[in-house]
Amino acid sequence: IKTIIIYPMNALATDQARRFADEISKLDTQLTVGLFVGGDDDNVAHQTMGPDHVITCKKTLRKNPPDILLTNYKMLDFLMIRPVDRPIWRYNKPGVLKYLVVDELHSFDGAQGTDLACLIRRLRERLECGDNLACVGTSATMGTDSEDQLLNYASQVFATDFTQDGVIGEDRLTAKEYL
Repeated sequence: IKTIIIYPMNALATDQARRFADEISKLDTQLTVGLFVGGDDDNVAHQTMGPDHVITCKKTLRKNPPDILLTNYKMLDFLMIRPVDRPIWRYNKPGVLKYLVVDELHSFDGAQGTDLACLIRRLRERLECGDNLACVGTSATMGTDSEDQLLNYASQVFATDFTQDGVIGEDRLTAKEYL
C-alpha cells in the first residue's frame, strides 16, 4: 500500500472509489485501488478493478493489497489491530507508504480528531514511515483565514510540521470579476 486515503463517511469513500475507477480505466497502468469499509458480503464484492468499480473484496485485498487504499478511520484502526487483516500490511516495509490523505479534514474535530491523530501516530510507527510520509489534508470548507490555526491543527493531527507554503487555498472571484 503506497497511499492511504481516509474518508469521514463510507458514502463519500464509495463515491470517490467510482471516480478513481473511472480515471484509472483511462490509463495504461496496473495501478490498483481498493475500498475497505464496513460490510462483509464478499459474494457481491469486486475482486478486480473495472471502469466503474475498484476492488472491494476484503479477501482479495488481504491477499493482494492495493496500491491505493480507500477507507475510513475506524476501519483503518481495525486493519491495524485485527489478526485477520494482518496480511494486508505484509509488503509494507519501511518507506513503502508514501502518501496519507485525510479528506474533509475539518470533520475530524474533538474526540474524533484525537482518535485520528493517535491512529496516524500508530500507523507511522507500525509501518516505519519516518519523515518520508507526505501528509495531505483536504477541506472545501476550512478556508485559510486563520492560516496559523490551520497549520497548527494539521501539524497536531499528522504529527509532522507544516509550513505556510504547504497550504493551498482558493482564489474566489467577486460577482463583478466573474461577470
